[in-house]
Formats: sequence, C-alpha cells, structure tokens
Amino acid sequence: MATMAIPTSPVDAKTSTSAQFRARAPASALTRPGVTYASVHAAPVATPESKMAASNFPSGTEVITHRFLLCLTQDITMTHHFLFSFEGFSVGIGVGSGAGLLMLVLAAVFVTRKLKHRRAKMLKQKFFKENRGHLLRQLVSQKADIAERMIIPLVELEKATNNFDKAREIGGGGHGTVYKGIMSDLHVVAVKKSKVVIQREINEFINEVAILSQINHRNVVKLFGCCLETEVPLLVYEFISNGTLYHHLHVEEPKASLPWVDRLRIATETARALAYLHSAMSFRIVHRDIKSQNILLDDTLVAKVSDFGASRCIPVDQTGDITVIQGTLGYLDPTYYYSGWLTEKSDVYSFGVFLMELLTRKKPCSYRSTEEESLVAYFTALLAAGDLVHVLDPQVMEDGGKEIEEVAVLAVACVRMDGDHRPTMRQVEMTLENLRVPHKNFVMCGTNSPIYKVAEGRNREDVSRQYSLEEEYLLSSKYPR
Repeated sequence: MATMAIPTSPVDAKTSTSAQFRARAPASALTRPGVTYASVHAAPVATPESKMAASNFPSGTEVITHRFLLCLTQDITMTHHFLFSFEGFSVGIGVGSGAGLLMLVLAAVFVTRKLKHRRAKMLKQKFFKENRGHLLRQLVSQKADIAERMIIPLVELEKATNNFDKAREIGGGGHGTVYKGIMSDLHVVAVKKSKVVIQREINEFINEVAILSQINHRNVVKLFGCCLETEVPLLVYEFISNGTLYHHLHVEEPKASLPWVDRLRIATETARALAYLHSAMSFRIVHRDIKSQNILLDDTLVAKVSDFGASRCIPVDQTGDITVIQGTLGYLDPTYYYSGWLTEKSDVYSFGVFLMELLTRKKPCSYRSTEEESLVAYFTALLAAGDLVHVLDPQVMEDGGKEIEEVAVLAVACVRMDGDHRPTMRQVEMTLENLRVPHKNFVMCGTNSPIYKVAEGRNREDVSRQYSLEEEYLLSSKYPR
C-alpha cells in the first residue's frame, strides 16, 4: 500500500491537497466553468497520520465553498461593470443631446441678432439718406474738422445718454425732449430728440444745421453736431448747467428773483446775439421763438440763446419769406401770424415782449389784466397813461432807476403793430448798451432823432384798442382765411 507524503508545512499541505484533487478530477471538469469540486470523485485513504495532518488544513468542502464564492464575486463584478458601462452610455447620450440642443439655441440666437443688426444697419442707412446726410457732408466738406464733428453716430449718442434714459431728461416741450449726455471725450452735451418731423422741411433743416455749426458767438448755444441715423434727426448742443431764464425769473415768493442789473445785462446779451444772427452772416437767421424759456444761463448767468428748431434762413436779397406759422402765443408777432410773412422784425416783436416780461415778471403766455387784456396791450396802455407802476415788478422798482422807463419805451417800440416802424435788433442792442452806462439823453441808436414817443397824445382806451388787434389776429385762427 502506497504511502502519502506528509507535507512539512501548511503551505505545502495546501498545495499538495489541491494537486491531489486536480489529479483525481477529470480534465474537462476542471476546465469547464461553473463546475465545482463536488463532482470530483474519490478521496485518499485515511490513516491516523493523515487524519492528524488533515486536521490542520481546510477540508474539501471549505475549498469548494471558497472557489464558489470567488466565482460568484467575479460574476457580480462583471455584472456591475456591465451595468456601469450601460449607465455611462446613457449619461453620454444625455450630455451629447443637451450639448447639441444648446448649440442649436445659441446658433438661433446668433442668427437672430445678426439679422436684427443687419436690419438696424439698413434702417440707419435709409434714414441717413432720407435726412440728406450726403447733402450735409457736402455743405461742411470745406472744413474737415467740422465735417468730422458734425455727423455723430447713433451708437455714440445712445452710449452718452444711457439709451436715452428717462433719468437723463433735463427738459422738453411739445416738439421734443432734451437729454444730458457725456460723450466719449468727456464733453457734457445736451441731446435734443424731436417727437415729430415734417419731411418737406428736412432740406431746410439740414441747411440750418450746416450754418449754425459755423456760428461761434458767446451768447449763442453752440451746436456740436447732429445724428441722421434715426427717423427724426437728433441735435447735439453744448450743455448749459444753470437752466433757463424762465426758472430764474419766475420764482416762488418770498424768494428773490434776479436783480435788475442782471436782467438788463441778460437783455443786452440776448439782443447782441439776435443782431448777430440777423446781420452778421451771409444768410439772415430768424429765430422765430424768442422767449425766456429759450434763454439759457451758464454758471456766471451769461445768456445763451438756444432752441433753433424753428429758425429759418432768409437770403440777403429777400425781404422775407412765406412760412408755416410757428412760435409761442404771447410772444408771437400778430402780423406774421395773420399773414405768414416772416421777417427779422418778427424776432424784434418777440424781444419786445421779452423785455416786458423782464420788467413785470408776468408770464406773457397766460397773463390777463382785470380788463382781460394781454400783457402787451395792458403794458402799452399803462405806459401811455403814465401808470406803469401798477404792472412793474416791485424788485425792479427797488433796484432800478430812470433807465426802467427807458427800457419800457424801447419794449413798446419793439411791439408796434407795423413791423416797418419797429427798430432793428442792431439798434435795440446799441440802445441797451447805452442804457448800461450813465447818460443824459435817451436816443435810439442808429437814428438821427430821439426815439419816438409811443402812442403820444392818445389816452389809455385808444392805445388799448390799437393793441387789441393782436388778439383779433390770434382769434382769427378759428375762422378760415
């Protein structure tokens, strides 16, 4: 009987036992997956020695159980890897689909913005052409610096005004809104955005812009340029920080208004600017809307004539022009209102009303006397009757002297019904200049005789009746002419 070699160590015993099982098991059973050692036949003959040795090593059942658990673990691991791979594949598909959808959305947004930008560009080109941008370039092409400065891109004005933010509004009226803007060169400007425009007057508008761009007068608000890329052209002026004369003059009591010396100086500066516009250029420029709201004051209260939106150019070889009626009631020349014939004497009439406003601190647009007379009629009648004290501003009476009555006479001369009998703005300017220095005789400058007495020899009723024609002209708009 063959004897079994007893291993000398537990490792050797384990190796020997495994070898004995492999030797007794069929080859196909050992190589077939899933076959356990339970199918292996026979076992060695037990001897006392072998029993003693075998008690120190794992039994065959334990080995078989170990192999089974090992195989089961491998199967679970393979299944886990498969499930993980499938799950990763699904996540990959989801991520890829999301990325594709995001790319489509981005592409759609990009195409939409591109089309919108292209459409905006085409509209800008259309408006530029309709607003005679090429004509403006031709008019200012003689001076390259003016041409470069005059035509301002819309994108720059949008940036300067924060897309015309309502918080940037500094004024406005029936014709448009004024915004405060800060240009790229840090210049502070006022951007006037009109509400309506008459296409048939665009040529005249561009001509006026081209002319005003070359005006350099201390008492005229400087026009920096315009933007023609919108349906309604935008005008860009220098920014005047101290507001309008209207707000300084018509203050709530008991707050003091402007002193008389400042009022007289502002009147002189305004007359100087109008005289320049009427006679110092190759074209006469009629402002057509002189009023306290259109006189701006800078930090030192220097007057600046503004708002040339209604201004018209009259060639030197013409005495006037037929135009659409434009102006502000109360300041509007009744002769021009009734006939439509515009001359520089219409500005003279408005300036006369402006002088009355400075003297009385009454608002020409809304003032009515106890007899329902307008400011012009009431002021003229009181001057003829020697009762001007009833309408003068108490602060003017306190601050002023003899020149107050002389300014009142000048104001009434400017509002005479016959335009040919009104002085020119150059004569008005020189007269006011003389009133600011001591003198003995009040003489209308530019004439050979003292200024004519207004309504001399007439009583108050006669004068009032004469100036009621103004109201008749204004009321005539109710009936066809």
